[in-house]
Amino acid sequence: MQNRKALIRWGIITVSIFIVTLVAWNTSVFFDVLKQNERSKMQIWASAQQDLQEQILSNDGVMSDVVLKVIEGNTTTPMVMHQMENDTYDYRNLDLPKLDSIKLQKRLVKLSKQFAQENKPIEVKNNDELLSTIYYGNSPIINKLKYYPAALILIIGLFFTAIYFFYRTAKSSDQNKLWAGMAKETAHQIGTPLSSLVGWTEILKTENVNPEYISEIEKDIDRLKTITERFSKIGSAPTLERADLVAETKSAYQYLKTRSSKLIEFELDVPNEAIFVNLNKQLFGWTIENLVKNAIDAMRGKGKIIVAINPKNDRVFIEITDTGKGIPKRDHQRVFHPGFTTKKRGWGLGLSLVKRIIEEYHNGKIRVLKSSPKGTTMSIMLRELN
Repeated sequence: MQNRKALIRWGIITVSIFIVTLVAWNTSVFFDVLKQNERSKMQIWASAQQDLQEQILSNDGVMSDVVLKVIEGNTTTPMVMHQMENDTYDYRNLDLPKLDSIKLQKRLVKLSKQFAQENKPIEVKNNDELLSTIYYGNSPIINKLKYYPAALILIIGLFFTAIYFFYRTAKSSDQNKLWAGMAKETAHQIGTPLSSLVGWTEILKTENVNPEYISEIEKDIDRLKTITERFSKIGSAPTLERADLVAETKSAYQYLKTRSSKLIEFELDVPNEAIFVNLNKQLFGWTIENLVKNAIDAMRGKGKIIVAINPKNDRVFIEITDTGKGIPKRDHQRVFHPGFTTKKRGWGLGLSLVKRIIEEYHNGKIRVLKSSPKGTTMSIMLRELN
């Protein structure tokens, strides 16, 4: 079924490309034919002009009606005629302002040079004697059509861009459905042993076991419940509520601090007063955990982590700084792509999910603020509520 859909999709794309290419080719051919017809008409007009000048030179006094009709019939092609006998310029089908004779001649000389670039000039001769040179420009219809190839190229470019984004969106949608399904299945699989752990904890309470141990076990079980709930909600729109960002950050910070190696030095730099934002507490907590764990991995289990909150105007920035090996500048964007990882283990989904949680669900921004061989700072921006 999937293969059939893919074949149909590529078939539609191929046919569309063929049609667009055919239209572009036909337009180009039509433009060339029109240019050739225009030149043929101008050559006939030049021949009529030659006959007229020959009749004038012969003092015949009889003007052919056909010649006059051909000359008077061209009302669209702009042209400049250079008369060799007196070295003067005349024009037809040009809308020029009223100028004195000297300025007019200069203007016509300039136009003749411009027309010579558009079309090859036509020479009018009598017995090999050059009588005049006709410089002609493109007619209004050709001037309009000459932009069509560029417009078609633009349309083709937009067409291919639309196809690319269509394919990319479809592929991304399929991937999102796959990850959502895997996450929900993982949550389901964790649920059974988690229920057993809750039962064993209750049994331990009846035994002679240090209550502090049981308390810590219960905290970890609660954490597992939270993680399971997070996985089960992947693929569904999360619910945001007004929450104190400082308190939620402290909660995630304290949990990680107590369960991390003593070789990791933690520092928390947050305001004393509450800062309220629209937040999904579970997803935000997971975001902080993921960023801190990545920082610990970057430091190879030894170093310093600083978690700071800096409010600025109507925005608030959460910055997590480590003393790890840093991220190359070329990877500052790639680290958020699904599947990108520098670790030997892992699927490279952590930061891509973090980006989705912050930017799609919380309408915020996340980026690598700065990085060097001495460490990295990740920055999250959220909107503060009044």
